[in-house]
Amino acid sequence: MMPRALLPSLLLLTACSSTPDVTSMLSPYRIDVRQGNYVTQEMVARLKPAMTRDQVRFVLGTPLVTDMFHADRWDYVYRFQPGSGPVQLRRLVVFFENDRLARVGGDVVAETEATAATAAAAQQPATRMIEVPGAPKKD
Repeated sequence: MMPRALLPSLLLLTACSSTPDVTSMLSPYRIDVRQGNYVTQEMVARLKPAMTRDQVRFVLGTPLVTDMFHADRWDYVYRFQPGSGPVQLRRLVVFFENDRLARVGGDVVAETEATAATAAAAQQPATRMIEVPGAPKKD
């Protein structure tokens, strides 16, 4: 009696081994996670030198990071983690001098700078160097 019940069970188990990847069908759904300030190239193109802090905040939104030790620097960080795939990270740093926009740095650049950057990237290797400002001079 036992061998008769064992034979159909073995047949069912061997049939399951030939099915396509069952684990992918049973894996949980993962949502896309977006964190931080999403800054586009068009937004950066609207920035002009000597803009006030309020004008910059109007164009880019409230910065994600404001450091009390570096009051003249605003950091806009954006992180996108899709449910499947690599994580994307964008950074934009805005520097002020005398409460006016002095310079902008980071991954996001204006459209006119983006076209020049892509042309330069085609000529240069894939490595990228970002200039980090030194310590402020004390008078």
